[in-house]
Amino acid sequence: GMIFQHFNLLSSRTAADNIALPLEIAGWSKADIKARVTELLALVGIADKHDRYPSELSGGQKQRVGIARALATRPSVLLSDEATSALDPQTTRAILDLLANINRELGVTIVLITHEMSVVRQLAKEVVVLDAGHVVESGHVADIFTHPKHPITQSFLAEVIGDSLPVSLASRIVAEPPVGGQAVIRVQVRGAGAGDTVVARLARELGLDVALLSARIDEIGGQHVGSLVLGIPGREDAQARVLAWLSQYQFPAEHLGYVA
Repeated sequence: GMIFQHFNLLSSRTAADNIALPLEIAGWSKADIKARVTELLALVGIADKHDRYPSELSGGQKQRVGIARALATRPSVLLSDEATSALDPQTTRAILDLLANINRELGVTIVLITHEMSVVRQLAKEVVVLDAGHVVESGHVADIFTHPKHPITQSFLAEVIGDSLPVSLASRIVAEPPVGGQAVIRVQVRGAGAGDTVVARLARELGLDVALLSARIDEIGGQHVGSLVLGIPGREDAQARVLAWLSQYQFPAEHLGYVA
């Protein structure tokens, strides 16, 4: 089944008749078409729009008709081509929730084409990154979001995974350690409670004062992932101990500079 970016509904047909079209082409009987269309309108949450024409529907309602039409003949795979890019953020979330429900309840595989990383984060389990027609990276969405290897993936994800520092912090970071300052370490974390665990264990096991300068935790692909920015004593020996400890427990980390 195919879900289009700009809906591609027939303006001369009602919502019900648009959904019925592939069933008519497939040779279904009128009684079976009527029953299936009624079922699909309820599934996508617009049972009351049965007799409305596309011009009478909102963008989100049009896309729900498009989704119902794509599901009409019970396909095993849906190809969703930028299905939310023409919608406002609130409607986008509602359509993504609907697609997630369809995937979960009907067991339909959804191949979702998008350049919006927030859409990938909300819906996807596996992700493939394409650049100029070539696969440059692929894997579980949490792996790609936490350890992007290709520059184009890194640029896509900079905002989404919290790698962009708050302006108030970024403006204070310097290359050379100021007297009495802190080294700034960014740590990638994964798993429920991982952020709290890292800070508490690091301070306890190494006997260091650890400041949490910035943090962002999201749920991606069913897993909690995020980025912590820590301030630790600026001495070189302290930095080396912290980075070694993080490496030992497989927390990816990088030294960003220093703050006073």
